[in-house]
Amino acid sequence: MRKSEFKNFQGIDLYMKKQPLFESTKPIERSLKPIVGEKTYAVWVEMLKQLVPDGRTHRLSVVVAGMLQYASKIAYEKFGSEPKEGSVAASLLFAGETGEEESVSELSDIIEQLFDDAKVRHARKSSRGDEYSIIDSAVMEYIHWHDMPWE
Repeated sequence: MRKSEFKNFQGIDLYMKKQPLFESTKPIERSLKPIVGEKTYAVWVEMLKQLVPDGRTHRLSVVVAGMLQYASKIAYEKFGSEPKEGSVAASLLFAGETGEEESVSELSDIIEQLFDDAKVRHARKSSRGDEYSIIDSAVMEYIHWHDMPWE
């Protein structure tokens, strides 16, 4: 049947587009890969695979913060100063403007995805049994990247 044959007696168009039977419940992946590209992202994943298992958090957090700095520069080049709200680019560009806690929650899923792709753990436990995360430290390094407390 042609589209024109789908009209009822009142002239209402009954032709309908096929709709999905259900909506995906899979969370949207928030990754740096679309921003920095496949090659760069693959190098970062390999770096984390090699460095995280034996690395010290205070050193790894600076490495990850550097990755975020690079990604934010690329995001600005691609999307300018007004990226789509809720996007990875927006999270990178506006981190730190709302405060430390909000920045951690805004960026943690992006960094967690990076660690998941590298198949390494970001959660750690100190010798005293206190739990902490490389992610939290990396976000703090990122949002305070330009701070110079000695000045």
